[in-house]
Amino acid sequence: MSATIFVSAGEPSGDAHAAAFVRELKRQVPGVRVEGFGGAKMAAEGVELMERMEGLTVIGFVEVLKKVPAHLRLLKRIERRLERGDVNLVVLVDYPGFHMRLARLAKRLGVPVLYYIAPQLWAWHENRVKAMARDVTELAVILPFEEEFFSRRGLKTTFVGHPLIDRPALAGDRGAIKARLGLDPARPVVGLFPGSRKQEASKLWPVFRDTARMLPAFDVQWLVAASSAAEYPGAGGIHVIRDRPAECFAAADVALSKSGTTTLEAALAGAPQVIAYRLNPVSYFLARRLIRVPYVGLVNLVAGRKVAPELLQRDATPEKLALALLPLLNQRSAERRDQLEGAAEVRRRLGEPGAASRVAAIARQMLAA
Repeated sequence: MSATIFVSAGEPSGDAHAAAFVRELKRQVPGVRVEGFGGAKMAAEGVELMERMEGLTVIGFVEVLKKVPAHLRLLKRIERRLERGDVNLVVLVDYPGFHMRLARLAKRLGVPVLYYIAPQLWAWHENRVKAMARDVTELAVILPFEEEFFSRRGLKTTFVGHPLIDRPALAGDRGAIKARLGLDPARPVVGLFPGSRKQEASKLWPVFRDTARMLPAFDVQWLVAASSAAEYPGAGGIHVIRDRPAECFAAADVALSKSGTTTLEAALAGAPQVIAYRLNPVSYFLARRLIRVPYVGLVNLVAGRKVAPELLQRDATPEKLALALLPLLNQRSAERRDQLEGAAEVRRRLGEPGAASRVAAIARQMLAA
């Protein structure tokens, strides 16, 4: 099949998911040409990138405003590309602020749109579902409750399973993985997961670091799943392990996690956790007035109940986080047992392996239509 698709992803996780999709699509549709906007992982799969995403990724309402001019310039470049008329399909991966505009542009130019990893309109901006139903041809969702939510509002929606399920299992048990990271296999590990983005880590790292300092008497090892994009001043005795997140999750007996997908990663690794998050105060003020769901941690949303405690904004203090972590360090505590049971239920609800393959199959069908 001779076809050209345009794939867009605006942040590191989207780049990874888009790369897996492209790899599967090329297997299912030999000869397909893929252009797009994304990062290193997409480029490694042979995507011809119009622009790299690294300078445009931000979070928070206030922070996004600074990048509006750059996003508008990119949108104009993509418009000129689509106007040539030889792109058969646009595939958008997460990154809703920019991609909702791009979906509208593609619709106006008559190019079908497949949206993979839906905007979290069930959490806020439910009024934008109408615009999405107008502009998006098909939607591939990764959270089990999303299929009914979007289908009931007029979108052709398929639950494809969560891509985290496709991650290959690491060799060795928890003790062996600890040893590979330079840790004592016999002692418990608390993993700190403040996020991979520099902006996130800068807000959460000081709080996470000081939480570790609140528990010096406990015979535990501390590690931070560090990103090469961020700095971790004052780490002291905390092991700073860069760009090995899967191993960090696998080594952690307990986790202190930022909200979002990180909470699913900890649950799948069998690490009971405490969830924390901080935003710019203005961004948080606006978010609290828009959010329509009872939790911010995806592990809790997928479970439909509070599996892990959430401490947000002013409540995300070292003192409160340390107190919440304490019962999870006890191997026999009810809190730890309940979390492990909840994590097992979440794992079942996230579906079977093969998310990228199922999304590629949807794209193949759309190209053949």
